[in-house]
Amino acid sequence: MKILTTAIEGVLILEPPVFGDERGYFLETWHDPRYRELGIVGPFVQDNESLSRRGVLRGLHYQLHHPQGKLVRVVLGEVFDVAVDIRRGSPTFGRWVGTRLDGGSKRQVWIPPGMAHGFCVLSETAIFSYKCTELYLPEDERGVLWNDPEIGIEWPLDEPLLSGKDRLFPPLAEAELPEYRG
Repeated sequence: MKILTTAIEGVLILEPPVFGDERGYFLETWHDPRYRELGIVGPFVQDNESLSRRGVLRGLHYQLHHPQGKLVRVVLGEVFDVAVDIRRGSPTFGRWVGTRLDGGSKRQVWIPPGMAHGFCVLSETAIFSYKCTELYLPEDERGVLWNDPEIGIEWPLDEPLLSGKDRLFPPLAEAELPEYRG
């Protein structure tokens, strides 16, 4: 497996081996001992999948008291995926990393707990799938405004389709945030 580090410690881009022939392909999307060697540990307690159309932006989401580590990938289509370090006191606080994920490359991104996460859809539709280290708790969900100039994410679209909730998230400076624990 090819591992790419990013500007935020712990956020990893993974390129698992894909074995293909005239019948199709096979890959392992999770293999506990191999991923554990990279520092990606579960247990994973919830798997999620979404279908979205071109221009949809979901995020930037996080849980405050029960932060989720997420192993994300795209099954079909293409997205621009973003992680933002929102841990107060972190050496990379307020920094973001983004990468394109698509069903063809089979790339994955590991987003450790304590990050805000979001993505926007670049293809006609996209199926986005991810494993979580904590259960989703609606009362614990928080978010940061997708286009906060303090963060400065370079989204590859200008006018995304947003949920009402995502539209109302506060900027980073006003958000309730987790503390960095080193």
